[in-house]
Amino acid sequence: MKKKYRIKKNDEFQEVFQRGTSVANRQFVVYVLDQPGQCYFRIGLSVSKKIGKAVVRNRVKRYIRQVFHEERDRIEAGKDYVIIARMPVATMGYEEVKKSLLHVLRRANVFH
Repeated sequence: MKKKYRIKKNDEFQEVFQRGTSVANRQFVVYVLDQPGQCYFRIGLSVSKKIGKAVVRNRVKRYIRQVFHEERDRIEAGKDYVIIARMPVATMGYEEVKKSLLHVLRRANVFH
């Protein structure tokens, strides 16, 4: 993903946490914040050390980014998304991660 599509700064994360709405399932929590005037969406990823060592955390982040890459045409622009991974994700394969993430994104009305 290009840099402009990512949320990196702590201030930006905090703004999404405080002003955004959240939806969760067993594996993920998704925060969504409207950003009027922004013609693309941005994502921020939070994968805690509780999930596993660096190799596992990086794999989970890769999986999440890949799902957003594949679904980018269906995802609403003009919003910031922060995805927090929960413990069961560490043992899941890509297809399971994709299915679970799409489920929580549908519940958050992310698709147009």
